[in-house]
Amino acid sequence: MENKNSELNSSFRGVKVHPNAFVDPNAELHDGVIISQGAIVGPNVTIGEGTEIGPNAVITGRTQIGINNKVFPNVFIGLDPQDLKYKGASTEVIIGDNNTFRECVTINKATDKGEKTIIGSNNLLMAYTHIGHNCELGNGIVLSNSVQVAGHVKIEDKAIIGGCLGVHQFVHIGYLAMIGGMTRVDRDVPPFCLAEGHPGRLRGLNRIGIKRSGLMKKKDFDLKLLQSTWNLLFKSNDAISNSLEKAMKGKLDLSSSKLCGFLKESISNERRGPMPIVNS
Repeated sequence: MENKNSELNSSFRGVKVHPNAFVDPNAELHDGVIISQGAIVGPNVTIGEGTEIGPNAVITGRTQIGINNKVFPNVFIGLDPQDLKYKGASTEVIIGDNNTFRECVTINKATDKGEKTIIGSNNLLMAYTHIGHNCELGNGIVLSNSVQVAGHVKIEDKAIIGGCLGVHQFVHIGYLAMIGGMTRVDRDVPPFCLAEGHPGRLRGLNRIGIKRSGLMKKKDFDLKLLQSTWNLLFKSNDAISNSLEKAMKGKLDLSSSKLCGFLKESISNERRGPMPIVNS
């Protein structure tokens, strides 16, 4: 007897849809997309070539997913934000290419009309990670198991965040920053920095991450200059605003300029301010 449960629904050309999945006819699925058993795809969803949606995943809302993403079982993307201010606006989730979303990841759409939750490309979000409304993640980021990211958080490229921690709303995490597991992240973490502790504190430069990134081979990168800039900014007895002014008047390469620029924005009234250093 023919096993109909093993057949794939061919209603979407070039797409494999399990017969026990539900895909709204108005969804846009590109060649090579796989929709697994029990998955649900809503009407305003676009899924790019080669992306695989795992069993019992739910993709809904105005959600765009790029190419070659791997969505594991029980992932929920595009559902309403967990925000009491949400009044039903038709907001978006935009996801790039080559991302991996492990089991039970949740990504909420934005709160107000015209706003977006954005995930870049080549990111790994491990099991039980939550991305709140209006967040913006760059590229090449690793979020370990059970990282809980509140609304309006920005995480820049190549940041690595350890497991079982929460990131406070409106926090910014800089380029190539590394945060140890179970750290309380309630302030900004500058680029290239290593943060750890409860409460979280800056421990220095993320030297291992910098070496692994390949930056050391670039002519416009100077680790000694970056370290001296960091020392001036965080180990000086001056207020950080005064130290920042001194640093920006001195010699800077691209990396130390990035660090100074981040801190200048962080100490503004619109940001939470940088995480202090250990024992400060």
